[in-house]
Amino acid sequence: QLQLVESGGGLVQPGGSLRLSCAASGFSLDYYDIAWYRQAPGKEREGIACFKSADDTTYYPDSVKGRFTISRDNVKKMVYLQMNSLKPEDTAVYYCNTDPPLKRYWGQGTQVTVSS
Repeated sequence: QLQLVESGGGLVQPGGSLRLSCAASGFSLDYYDIAWYRQAPGKEREGIACFKSADDTTYYPDSVKGRFTISRDNVKKMVYLQMNSLKPEDTAVYYCNTDPPLKRYWGQGTQVTVSS
C-alpha cells in the first residue's frame, strides 16, 4: 500500500522548535521530489519546503526560509522537517507529499500549534 504518514506535531510556545517526520511505505523515495505542505484554518494548503531528488537542492518560501529545514533519508524512507523559531502563524496541519503532490499520497497530517 502506497502511503505517507506524518508525525511529530504538537503544542509548542513561540520561539520553540519541532521536528516533523514522514514515513513512506509501499514505494521508494529515491525518484521523487518530496515536499512539506501545511494548511491553516480557513486557508488553502501551501507548500513550505521542497527537496529535489536530482541534485539534493531545497526550496522554501520566504515565510519559513531560515527557520525550517527539510531533509530526507532514502534508505529509511523518511522525510523530516526541522522547524525552529516557531511563530503563531505557523499553526497548521502539516503534510508531506511528492512535488507536485499526488492525490493518493495525502495523509492525515500532523497538527502543529504554536501558542503561549
